[in-house]
Amino acid sequence: MTDGPGRCLVMGILNVTPDSFSDGGRHDTVEAAVAQGQAMVAAGADYVDVGGESTRPGAERVTAEQELRRVLPVVAALARAGVAVSVDTTRSQVAAAALAAGAVLVNDVSGGLADPAMAPVVADAGVPWVLMHRRGDSRDMYARARYDDVVAEVRRELCRRVDAAMSAGVAAERLVVDPGLGFAKQPEHDLALLAGLDRITDLGFPVLVGASRKRFLGALLAAPDGTPRPADQRDRATLAVSALAAGAGAWGVRVHDVAGSADALRVLAAVGAARRGQPA
Repeated sequence: MTDGPGRCLVMGILNVTPDSFSDGGRHDTVEAAVAQGQAMVAAGADYVDVGGESTRPGAERVTAEQELRRVLPVVAALARAGVAVSVDTTRSQVAAAALAAGAVLVNDVSGGLADPAMAPVVADAGVPWVLMHRRGDSRDMYARARYDDVVAEVRRELCRRVDAAMSAGVAAERLVVDPGLGFAKQPEHDLALLAGLDRITDLGFPVLVGASRKRFLGALLAAPDGTPRPADQRDRATLAVSALAAGAGAWGVRVHDVAGSADALRVLAAVGAARRGQPA
């Protein structure tokens, strides 16, 4: 699972939805989505993460049938083009269909809690499974953003999800964990998790960090009158988080702007290789 190019990987976000928080509706035809996925690969994406259901705060669920209609044609077309596709879903039905269409990784923002049948699907397929931390769902997650020590609690809750996945037959080497920035987290929690990311990476599992354009960056970069920085103007801040995450040992970052993070992470990897006396 961790074999790769010797650097933090880049997962490009491809939302084929009308209502995602920063790019909803931009790639809601198959042609537009496939073109965007291919552009991400050309810009340096290692994976393209295709999602057909918004997880923004307050989002209502779509039906499995609607999610499948959005996701499958895009997954299949990108896979045929040789793209390493991950599917961003909490439904085992969608994951199974996407894997059959050529996806090679399942990114589950519920950490396996939304659908108990997800673990057998992933175990049978033998693909990597990203287990993200969250509490509640999009409708009530901020009401559950209460922590005494957010890093310790997220770490502990991720361990529970890992234990449950392995008990269900998923191989340990196929698991990736994600601290879930922005999911049941207030801005101060997100910053604390980034500051304590080494306490997540020391669990021994690959760690995916998804900070791209998130609310805490908008709050951090707010205008003098308190107006948050708009989502589409948070890519430079996201790039800083990508570099911080790589420095803390993250396996990958999940971003909208692939080119910036891909370039930065390659520079960091080259400097690290030079420090170790290895060829870049």
